[in-house]
Amino acid sequence: MRLWLLSLLMSATLFAEYTRQPIDQPLVDSKIKIIDIRTPSEWKTTGLVKGSIPIMFFDEQGNYNAEAFLGKLNKVVKKGEKFALICNSGNRTQVVGTFLGKQQGYNVIDLAGGIQYAIGKKITLEPYKPKP
Repeated sequence: MRLWLLSLLMSATLFAEYTRQPIDQPLVDSKIKIIDIRTPSEWKTTGLVKGSIPIMFFDEQGNYNAEAFLGKLNKVVKKGEKFALICNSGNRTQVVGTFLGKQQGYNVIDLAGGIQYAIGKKITLEPYKPKP
């Protein structure tokens, strides 16, 4: 039983991947899930990359609840599924992406440069619509 559990844990880690790259239109067009970890006020200010899923990690004061975030993330992303993270400039996604990819076993693409880079590249954005 222990050997089976150990091999299961090892395989989850072997398939985990953390990569960092700038966003581009082909990535958006690929329909990969993009998780926007910024705050609601940031979402309202700039909008979201079209089709992205807003799940805040750090609040306005820099506080976070990793367990709550993982609970929300696991509702939209399967553990072995590749997905991307975006924030404002890429600093938060580097921290969260490393945590998810290297410590939690997710397949994460960290979108370097964040939403500011996306705006500069004229990536399609849509207004943030809070759920009631």
